[in-house]
Amino acid sequence: MQEETMQTRLEQLRGMTTVVADTGDIEAIRQWRPVDATTNPSLLLKAVSQPEYAHFLDEAVTWAKGQGGHGSRLLEDAADMLAVMVGREVLDIVPGRISTEVDSRLSFDGEATMARVHKLIDLYAGRGVGTERILIKIASTWEGIRAAEQLEREGINCNLTLMFSMAQARVAADAGVFLISPFVGRIMDWFKAENGQDYAAAEDPGVLSVQQIYRYYKSHGYATEVMGASFRNIGEILALAGCDRLTISPALMQQLDASCESVERMLADDGGCQARESPMREAEFRWHLNEDAMATEKLSEGIRNFTTDQRKLEALLKARLAD
Repeated sequence: MQEETMQTRLEQLRGMTTVVADTGDIEAIRQWRPVDATTNPSLLLKAVSQPEYAHFLDEAVTWAKGQGGHGSRLLEDAADMLAVMVGREVLDIVPGRISTEVDSRLSFDGEATMARVHKLIDLYAGRGVGTERILIKIASTWEGIRAAEQLEREGINCNLTLMFSMAQARVAADAGVFLISPFVGRIMDWFKAENGQDYAAAEDPGVLSVQQIYRYYKSHGYATEVMGASFRNIGEILALAGCDRLTISPALMQQLDASCESVERMLADDGGCQARESPMREAEFRWHLNEDAMATEKLSEGIRNFTTDQRKLEALLKARLAD
């Protein structure tokens, strides 16, 4: 009798959690076959810095020049089309959705965020991609969450990123957003630097934060999905097995695929029965965020870092626009 083949940890994880690729590397996505994929300016910059993807820069610039814009508008058009072109390429590989991020410099301007989202949706539509295959990534500021709330009403699903606190998670759920992305590793980074200690997965502050949010959502009957993100090691991932979604880098997928050790489900939806708390007002949200030093610092840092990489992307495009 033939012995049954053991499943790898990655295969076992896929049986209890939707696995999402945290990369803009198209070949890595093709290799690891995730359901969805997610990008951001940092990942796009890394992708187009590789010779095999440089043609996306040239094609985005050619398209932008054809739109007749000038100066900053020309650069914005090229950057938006670059994100859409990479996203469209990824959608030829994954069966699910692509998360595309809005310019982080709009994180505190809800109206400008919505205008940019409508533009991205139109660009995707022009390349044959409907809204059912797109998640729009927006920073979890008060303004970002309110913009996402309106976009959800229009049928545009959102992925609230740079999520570090329960206050952000609560407001996002009450806004009815499709998905949130709590950043596990960045939370752990902050506490490690603050306290000078390493954390096992069971005590990892980032893991504990996502577990708390997940259980709060399920016990209160929220439909908003939780996608753990920004992992530093596979221990953090395994401690969140059973979470709605986990977005994982190719390097960590490879580690999970190299082991056939058993994976235990750590999170499960037991059904919501608790009464929901009153929605937070803006002043209450800002106070809770201000009281959380880690969340305040990591949210601001994340927006700054994404902006830095967005400007680097634009520098690559600007050099080609000048040709």
